[in-house]
Amino acid sequence: MIPSYDPGIAAFLEDIHTSCSRPGRLRRDPLAPVAAFPDPLDREVAGIVASTLAFGSVDLILRAVNSALAPLGPEPRKALLGLDEAAIAETWAGFQYRYCFSRDLIALLLGARRAILERGSLEALFLAGDPGGEDVVAATGAFARSLRALGKGREGGAGIRPNLLPDPAAGSACKRLFLYLRWMVREDGVDPGGWRGIDPKRLVVPMDTHMARVCSERLHFIPKPKADLRAALAVTAAFRLYAPEDPVKYDFALTRPGIDPEPGDERFACS
Repeated sequence: MIPSYDPGIAAFLEDIHTSCSRPGRLRRDPLAPVAAFPDPLDREVAGIVASTLAFGSVDLILRAVNSALAPLGPEPRKALLGLDEAAIAETWAGFQYRYCFSRDLIALLLGARRAILERGSLEALFLAGDPGGEDVVAATGAFARSLRALGKGREGGAGIRPNLLPDPAAGSACKRLFLYLRWMVREDGVDPGGWRGIDPKRLVVPMDTHMARVCSERLHFIPKPKADLRAALAVTAAFRLYAPEDPVKYDFALTRPGIDPEPGDERFACS
């Protein structure tokens, strides 16, 4: 059941957004190295890598993202297209971050490269599987399946594992993919945007355990802090009461006090 509109929550959301949704607070967020690229076509390549690795503590995430992106230099798209499959396999052969092994990152980059060669961009791949509708859930599933299939090796390589590039049809909250879409679709002082074919009102909140706790205990949007697709959709529906054209508007701000607190953040009780 969607909670009813609460003026107190509306004021709180605008307050935390004004205070915390600032470019300066990107410094300890996996979006930081992605947003640094001025070209949207470079950002979509860097973004799919960074979002896939966005699990664990933020400092370790940033270290892993910077390590994974380093070989692609200042123009990730051009660099990726300039590598053949053998070179990709060799370049990232030693990579590992927690349960993302070299084979996973190699498969992701192979899939991204093939998608760009076949479709022109990762956005085009996403739009090719988008049936429309109120949200991007079905389109996200099609995108994940397509990218996984494109990442399989020519000689029977398994490709990236589904837990790293999940399909929401399996009930996963798909936090990292919905995070990627937030980065690519929204455009404000934090999210750099660049994808024009998706309406921000269709986005789904990237739900992890921290966001689930905030939405349950602070906002009372869900009864229990559960991070699955059902909770993500319920929370997104609740946020539409306050930002119908942009339901993930408050996502970044609500996570700052817990991930990268600054003096004064304690007043928001979102840690």
